[in-house]
Amino acid sequence: MKTAVYVRVSTEEQAKEGFSIKAQQQKLKDFTKIKDWELHDLYIDDGKSGKNITGRPEMNRLITDIMKGKVKNVLVFKLDRLTRSTKDLIMLMDLFKEHDCGFNSLSESIDTTTASGRMFLKILGIFAEFERENLIERITVAMEKKVNEGYTIASYIVPYAYQREKGNRNITINEEEAKIVKEIYNLYLKKHKSLNAIARELNLRKIKSNTNSDWSASSIKYILSNPLYAGKVRYSLNDKKRYFEAEGKHEGIISAEIFNEVQNKLAKMQRTIKKRTKEENYYIGSLKCGVCGDKMTTHGHYLKDKNNNDVYYCSYICKQKIKGQCNSKSISHNKVDFAFNEYIKNLKDFTVEDEIEINKSNENSEDITSLKQEYEAFLSKLLKKEQSIMQLYINDEINFNEYNKMQELTRVQRKAYEEKINELETSQEINVGLNPEDIIINLKENWELLTNGEKMQFLQTYIEAIYVINEPDKDNQNKNQVKVKKLEYNRN
Repeated sequence: MKTAVYVRVSTEEQAKEGFSIKAQQQKLKDFTKIKDWELHDLYIDDGKSGKNITGRPEMNRLITDIMKGKVKNVLVFKLDRLTRSTKDLIMLMDLFKEHDCGFNSLSESIDTTTASGRMFLKILGIFAEFERENLIERITVAMEKKVNEGYTIASYIVPYAYQREKGNRNITINEEEAKIVKEIYNLYLKKHKSLNAIARELNLRKIKSNTNSDWSASSIKYILSNPLYAGKVRYSLNDKKRYFEAEGKHEGIISAEIFNEVQNKLAKMQRTIKKRTKEENYYIGSLKCGVCGDKMTTHGHYLKDKNNNDVYYCSYICKQKIKGQCNSKSISHNKVDFAFNEYIKNLKDFTVEDEIEINKSNENSEDITSLKQEYEAFLSKLLKKEQSIMQLYINDEINFNEYNKMQELTRVQRKAYEEKINELETSQEINVGLNPEDIIINLKENWELLTNGEKMQFLQTYIEAIYVINEPDKDNQNKNQVKVKKLEYNRN
């Protein structure tokens, strides 16, 4: 069992009790030999207080190594060497449990590999759960009271177009950003621009959001659907039973009438999207931009028909186009479908000289290794992010509810990358499935016989990417023609 020995002593303890680092260190190293544990590393915080874990570099290094899976057991001389703070102890025990890491204290004979050690942790867990529930109740009551009084609970990041002076509970308008909010409402309601189109326009103008990032459809929708901009505050957005709105102490940027009109339009759009199943847009997930190579996503918008009725149309658009970083054009589903059908009709029988490139096994292995390294780099960033969020909570810069939400988001992302890495490791060992020749034969013979759902399943299973481009027609320069540039096959 890879064991980390953690040793700490404050300057005051050293002077009063003669509680030396060396004495702790030697006893703990001897104990690992008795237990036949593998000593991973020593983590020594000399002259550091135990009242919290802030400012203890070795403790933070230990936390990072636990999160990375390098450490599977932690050994301390005494429980208070780990921390003297109940809050920090609860947090650390949660961390150990989440990452399947054992814990042992030599002086208190706490050993999670024994029944009595596990019982101690269970008792500690009961108190921890009690403390959490009390904390959550106190936070919930405080937040509900805050919203009822007319103040927003967005304390970590102030909403776009607003600002909060230090020490002030209320938010005030940022006039320059307020102009952008009014423009967003006008573009959506009066100009009938889609969420993606609005985001693209702002990105092209180099206007950043309040987190200094590019705009997206979701960030535009947040502004359009947040009653804060109409002078209200809201509580418990994710729980409809507890959700409520109250008149805010702050000044609104748009009128209640305009806000309500926008909500009606958003609701109408949502109902339309729900009626259209994902299977109708079966190229999603497989389509890539023929200009820049990035993935394409669905892009919906309303147009008027001959009877002046609103008709919903779905197209595919490059993600970089949304950010204003690609000059490709959006392509309707029907045009993509026509181009793909033409492409597979003209596919030749498979030969070595065909346009399909077959990577050698070593080249494929190199690609997988490179992608794995890329995922591991993302995973490393997420681990650092988890640690920084933890530090914010420890330093009381965010409350427990905010900490929980932020950690949950990073946990979901981390698990996704861990699964991707695991898939890549498996694919290096197993390489079975259809080869390009089989895929071509299946496409040519069966494509038009498949249902929309079966088409989506086939593409996601056997087609890695379909590169499409909307370019001028050679015969008629006034018209554009959608073409499939190439297919990439998934043979794993």
